[in-house]
Amino acid sequence: MAKIVEQYIDIAKKRNPGEPEFHQTIEEVLTSLEPVLEKHPEYVEAGLIERLIEPERGISFRVTWVDDAGKVQVNRGYRYQFNSALGPYKGGLRFAPNVNPSVIKFLGFEQIFKNSLTGLPIGGGKGGADFDPNGKSDAEVMRFCQAFMTELYRHIGPNTDVPAGDLGVGAREIGYLFGQYKRIVDRYEGVLTGKGLAYGGLNGRSEATGFGIVYYADCMLKANGETMKDKKVVLSGFGNVTWGTALKLQELGAKVITISGPDGYILDEEGICTDEKIEYMLDLRSSGKNICAPYAEKFPNAKFFPGEKPWGVKADLYIPCAMQNDIHLEHAKMIVESGAKFLCEGANMPCTNEAVEYMMEHGVIVGPSKAANAGGVACSCIEMGQNAGHAVFSPEQVHAQLKQIMINIHDSCAAASHEYGLGYNLVAGANIAGFKKIAEAMMAQGMV
Repeated sequence: MAKIVEQYIDIAKKRNPGEPEFHQTIEEVLTSLEPVLEKHPEYVEAGLIERLIEPERGISFRVTWVDDAGKVQVNRGYRYQFNSALGPYKGGLRFAPNVNPSVIKFLGFEQIFKNSLTGLPIGGGKGGADFDPNGKSDAEVMRFCQAFMTELYRHIGPNTDVPAGDLGVGAREIGYLFGQYKRIVDRYEGVLTGKGLAYGGLNGRSEATGFGIVYYADCMLKANGETMKDKKVVLSGFGNVTWGTALKLQELGAKVITISGPDGYILDEEGICTDEKIEYMLDLRSSGKNICAPYAEKFPNAKFFPGEKPWGVKADLYIPCAMQNDIHLEHAKMIVESGAKFLCEGANMPCTNEAVEYMMEHGVIVGPSKAANAGGVACSCIEMGQNAGHAVFSPEQVHAQLKQIMINIHDSCAAASHEYGLGYNLVAGANIAGFKKIAEAMMAQGMV
């Protein structure tokens, strides 16, 4: 069966040349599925894997807009609708200079399994553009979003494809995108999630991804006889996900000692554990400068390390919340040397496959991103239900649902791993648990 999996990986590489991020996630997922395919040869006979690794639809389009100087700018937009076996395509839009087909495909493929793990009726998709909102005026961002949606609108809908935000797409961008969609189709419907509370958004959505990560990490610790209280935690990033993660860690008694940005990282031995410090992260993000160095100026006892990453800082728990492939093999060795037992992925695929393999071989328990950061999309689906029912949920209702969903995800990952004799392997368990539900739905729906 290993040979068959290798054939699938080769197929993906040949069909998608020069797309390393997509190749990486295909290898990571399919390698975990070998025992499932051995147990279910009917999946092989039905060509299920070949269908799974090929998106149902891929859309690429030109985005033309005018900057404040009156100059015409041209960007490229994407939407990959990967798999709708479980429900309408669901996944974010990313606006960043490094967005390309490989990045969007990797995110979309991961989203299939992530959405499956939530237990909610949503399929997998992802989109975005090679547009950088940093340093742009509100008017420029609005014009870009309107131009982007003028093409995208024809491919999405509340029962077809429901995008959300991602890196570079926050409340401002979602508002502009929603307004343009509404203007074009002349309908007020839940076609986007992550909306503002004034027009159909979900109470508690902004912190949902970070809270969910901590709920999942807390399950990891408890399953191994430990608690979050007094644990030293290294975080990367300083945006919305890091903010929500720090907030919930503070509540559970852990001590966050780092954040990071493209310019370097902050080490605060006193702990980023006060409301003032945690809220300052939002100020840094909203400044549009995309740097974390000012934290050390505002809080003089903290230190800033320019151009460096925080993975050499000793901690009990590491939670990377920034970008894909932030942790390479050399960083994994630092984490192992620190004596840490836990790493929980907050960003999408923040560790290379080699880094994950090395850490697990040396006793570090890894919580995979497709499971750990699924709280964001879970709450997006709750927002879809709220919009469809013309209802408003309270923050308490949302957080209660979120916590139970994350506990269920952890338990399903652990159970799937044990079922196939892999022990407490959450990486393989997440892939297997997510795949089993998708496979069942795909087989039931025929050769489509």
